[in-house]
Amino acid sequence: MPVPLHTTGKASFDDIYSRPDPRDYYARMSELDYRIPELAKPHLRRQIDEWRAATGTAPSVLDIGCSYGVNAALLRLDTTLAELADSYADPATATDEFVARDRARLAGRDALPGVRFLGMDASAPALDYARAAGLLDAVVHADLEAGDPTDEQREILASADLVVSTGCIGYVTEKTIARIATAHPDRRPWMAHFVLRMYGFGPIEAELAALGYHTRRMPGEFAQRRFASAAEREQVLGTLTANGTDPAGLEDEGRLYANLYVSRPLSSKLPAE
Repeated sequence: MPVPLHTTGKASFDDIYSRPDPRDYYARMSELDYRIPELAKPHLRRQIDEWRAATGTAPSVLDIGCSYGVNAALLRLDTTLAELADSYADPATATDEFVARDRARLAGRDALPGVRFLGMDASAPALDYARAAGLLDAVVHADLEAGDPTDEQREILASADLVVSTGCIGYVTEKTIARIATAHPDRRPWMAHFVLRMYGFGPIEAELAALGYHTRRMPGEFAQRRFASAAEREQVLGTLTANGTDPAGLEDEGRLYANLYVSRPLSSKLPAE
């Protein structure tokens, strides 16, 4: 069955985000060698450590496009994507059994005690699972491209100290990022976004600069996953070429690639390489 393309030009996987647990999500992503959350893990951990060093407190981390709490699971359980996929592979296990097991795993070895994980996503079932399993401490089911958060949603967003994402930029734009950045009237959270090269970060960087941020693109390119179809590959390569981004040695070899952008208020020091 052909993989449909999202309006952004990427393959659409909407069907795997509507299940009551993440077994189909991890199975499909494993087929495509999905790896960016794992590559992002040490960089996100560094952001958490730098916040703790700068403030003396453990941060609240908001993951935009968190789906089933993937980044929280990788960080809190100090595990890998392959191990997570294996742990959800049994087709006979009921959803409530997965939930109970995840809660027990966290109780036994939370690698980041004191850090709160918040999640925002367009998929209510994915958020419900991550919250029930204890991977996320609070969730926001919202489309901030379409409008402002409710008072209850704003309260959760305003509690974030560090805002991260590993694949949602493109689905969300500067509209969403600005609404999150200004959720608290008096302070701005740190941010770290892994952004596919086909999209770039320019409009978001400009919006954040207007809000008093400075942004740094960190060294390196980060593989997201293999292309899901020839149509996706053709679409992405065409978009890159049209944007003046050379895919040679990266996307033209069969994978989507991202860059890491770290944004902090002008009063905060940006990380060194």
